[in-house]
Amino acid sequence: MKQRLLSLDFFRGLTVAAMILVNNPGSWSYIYPPLEHSKWNGCTPTDLVFPFFLFMVGVSVTFALSSRKADTGGHGKLMLHIFRRAAIIFAIGLAFRLIPSFDFYNLRILGVLQRIAIVFLIISILYIKTGPTARIWLCFSFLVIYWLLMTLVPVPGIGPANLEPGTNLAAWLDRTVMGEQHLWKQARTWDPEGILSTLPAISTGLLGIMTGDWLRRKDKEDAVKVSWLFVAGFLSVLAGLVWDGFFPINKSLWTSSFVLYTGGLAAMGLALSYWLIDVQRYQRFTPPFVAFGRNAITAYVLSGAIPMIFKGMSGGMFRGYSGFFSPLNASLAAAITLVLLMFIPVWIMYKRNIIVKI
Repeated sequence: MKQRLLSLDFFRGLTVAAMILVNNPGSWSYIYPPLEHSKWNGCTPTDLVFPFFLFMVGVSVTFALSSRKADTGGHGKLMLHIFRRAAIIFAIGLAFRLIPSFDFYNLRILGVLQRIAIVFLIISILYIKTGPTARIWLCFSFLVIYWLLMTLVPVPGIGPANLEPGTNLAAWLDRTVMGEQHLWKQARTWDPEGILSTLPAISTGLLGIMTGDWLRRKDKEDAVKVSWLFVAGFLSVLAGLVWDGFFPINKSLWTSSFVLYTGGLAAMGLALSYWLIDVQRYQRFTPPFVAFGRNAITAYVLSGAIPMIFKGMSGGMFRGYSGFFSPLNASLAAAITLVLLMFIPVWIMYKRNIIVKI
């Protein structure tokens, strides 16, 4: 029987709600700095949202697949299930970019949902086919390999290795393999969810798997699990800050220092949530976020689909709120309103115990 942590649903739901909030301001011209992504190097609270989600994907894998992993005779069927789920999530990500124009020539191939699909696929396979020690080695090997590639390998046609927008090795690979017309439309010379940076993103998911393995241990007291998880997270944050001096913390490149820094913060946040919610049983405040967490992909898809269907929705709310608030607050109010609108369907699903399984 699957073990389920309320803190896991809560933390994932909090992350999804934050993701919807920062992705849907009333006006992109009026955003509070903490609700913006870093221009390049550095890390804002908004930069934490996506790595936190991938981290939680890893944690969730251990709880969802552990019992089926033990049944070695059913691995073939389990693999088909994993591939199917990853393919559906990837396809939904592509559909977002195709609808309504169906412009295949300028279709962005990669994106947020596509990265979630790829990371889920690879870490799930690794979880089933490898042991904890091998996964630890793979996680940190990916980070070191990515660091060496990005800082030592010359960029063809450009020159020495560099970490600048559009001229680094990851950007060159994206343009070479996919073509500029299939990249992130805000740049067209690189993609924040590109090919090479998927390697360290896999490490983010593997950090989540390590965390899930630790929380599932039956031979450790809850206080011990929480304490050591918090300490491990803190040390990971410190390691990320040290590595920042050699390989800057950067979400767009998903640098190795970014992985350790954000993964450490996610571990500390989950440790605190686990202690408060699952151990101390402070649960009265959790239902709204648990509702988002139990149908996380559904909530995210709806938050992208509804503004797409109702063109100008966020802008209309911004103009309406502008009569009462400053531009910054009007933009924030529009974003909060969309979060509340997305809350309605996920709350109904939560109350009826409906979980959309892809």
